[in-house]
Amino acid sequence: MKTIKNMKTDWTTFAVSGGFLFLFVILSLINIEMVEGWVTNSFNWSVTFFGAYWQLLLLGNFVIGIILAFSKYGNVKLGKMEKPENGYFRWISMILCTLLASGGVFWAASEPIYHFVTTPPLFANDGMTPQEAVIPALSQSFVHWGFLAWACLGTLTAIVLMYVHYHKGYPLKPRAILYPILGKKVFNKSIIGSTADIVSIIAIAAGTMGPIGFLGLQIGYGLHFLFDIPNTLATNIFVIGALILIAAFSVASGVDKGIQFLSRLNVIFVVALTAIILIIGPTMFLIDSFISAQVFQFHHFLEMNLYRADQAWLGYWTIFFWGWFLGYAPMMAIFISKISRGRTIRELIVAVSIIAPLVSNFWFTVVGGTGLSLELINPGSISMALADGGMPASVMAIMDQLPMGLWLAIGFLLVSIVFVSTTVDSISYTVSVTLQGTDHPQKWMRVFWAILFGILSIVLLTIGEGSIQALQNFIVVTAVPVSILLLPPLWSTPKIAKQMAKEQLIIPSEESTKEVKIKIVK
Repeated sequence: MKTIKNMKTDWTTFAVSGGFLFLFVILSLINIEMVEGWVTNSFNWSVTFFGAYWQLLLLGNFVIGIILAFSKYGNVKLGKMEKPENGYFRWISMILCTLLASGGVFWAASEPIYHFVTTPPLFANDGMTPQEAVIPALSQSFVHWGFLAWACLGTLTAIVLMYVHYHKGYPLKPRAILYPILGKKVFNKSIIGSTADIVSIIAIAAGTMGPIGFLGLQIGYGLHFLFDIPNTLATNIFVIGALILIAAFSVASGVDKGIQFLSRLNVIFVVALTAIILIIGPTMFLIDSFISAQVFQFHHFLEMNLYRADQAWLGYWTIFFWGWFLGYAPMMAIFISKISRGRTIRELIVAVSIIAPLVSNFWFTVVGGTGLSLELINPGSISMALADGGMPASVMAIMDQLPMGLWLAIGFLLVSIVFVSTTVDSISYTVSVTLQGTDHPQKWMRVFWAILFGILSIVLLTIGEGSIQALQNFIVVTAVPVSILLLPPLWSTPKIAKQMAKEQLIIPSEESTKEVKIKIVK
């Protein structure tokens, strides 16, 4: 095994990826309509020609991961470490506060209402009553933010990265995913390797700046709704600036301090908020809906995940989400790799592919399900707010109709602030790891990317919300090359798991088998 030394910064990747982001912002400043047109055309092309592939890719990733987890290879320990670096609660907290958690805050109140008002096309012809439409609405949200979505972020790909980095001693970069098929040459001034790193950085940067802008707008709306603070561009810029400062301080202190502290703090906030809403809200309705929607999802699992009939709806919902999450996958796998040393394959896959989705689904049920309950009692009370004021309005409309509504709304704002900060700090860390090839990148590099994300998000916000939406759609375009990068782990991960199982004497190696045969012969 090679010994990892201080890695030099990959200035080529730094310049190309950073330059591309600046170019996107400059072109948006010059002519946002032109940029939106380019992005829309590219988005439509990506959805048309790669949508089916993405659906099969995510399904295959999840199924292979589950088979590995509950096979004899599930006992393999990762990262060349006997005991985990992070305790279980700290570890799960950091996993839960990655991309999907941040996005889940944004979508939890609104997506179930969207699917309730307009039943997903797979079930649209079933003639459902409003009460019957609740379960498909929740289930469709579970699909988009559940098992397949979480699994693609940090299971098979993370196992490959941990093996290549910690066992073989090569840099912790997205290009390491290709090591099992290209060998060490992928690290030696490889055009393919550099391309893998660059598209991964651009994809995650685009996908991070979008949520920064959207959640900044949500927080700004909440401040106006609660405290009558003017919901102006200046307020939104101030909010984003504060979020980025928190993220910068967090990432500067490192994964083991700032990031894990904010993650644990946020999980505590979410658990408290969930418990309060569950107690003072429609308790039995939420519990029954969660169980029924999970059963409904399992019953229609393949149908919902492989649905192909309505291309327009798929592009707006499922394929959009799959492209977004795939764009994040290599960099999130780097973060998962860093925090999961000493864990077994079974622990990793169960945590990311089962525990995290169930927690996410329950959060969607508590927040979105409460909105559904209120909508059933008083039709239009949530859906009209959503139609008039967008996603931020739906959150406040739900909280406003509950006892202790003011305090719950404040709690929701705090959760949003910390979730954005934990997402930005973890993404800044992974980009820095990619550029420097080590899981201990320099502090200035980590802080630089956190601040850059904030500055570019603010600039795009000054152009208009359309620029943020264009950037959000652009991640689906960048997911095309990234999704090709994520195909090899489907067959290379089982081979790597088998190799590590032999090294750890979980299964007999060929040499030990030969020795036994020789002894028997003697």
